[in-house]
Amino acid sequence: MGVELLQVSDGVVVDVFVKPNSKQFGLRVEGNEVVVLCRESPVKGRVNKELIKEFSRIFKKRVEVVAGFTSRQKKVLIRDITVDEAKSILTGGMHPNSAM
Repeated sequence: MGVELLQVSDGVVVDVFVKPNSKQFGLRVEGNEVVVLCRESPVKGRVNKELIKEFSRIFKKRVEVVAGFTSRQKKVLIRDITVDEAKSILTGGMHPNSAM
């Protein structure tokens, strides 16, 4: 997997590219980036809320957006997880709606 994950003291930072206004939520790896399809429109932080909610459910960890609050390119911190655990979830245990 070519996705770069950064181990930090609090967990792992993942670079994601968000595509708002999708028909359903989805998570997929394209080349070396994680692409997240969000149902919400990019208004008043709704995409960020959906991103946090869905990532928390997928990774079963606390999640927060640490950069890119108003951008499609974001950095998401997944707390209390290792790079290996995150890679395993991203590659093998992906969200059921990720196949598109």
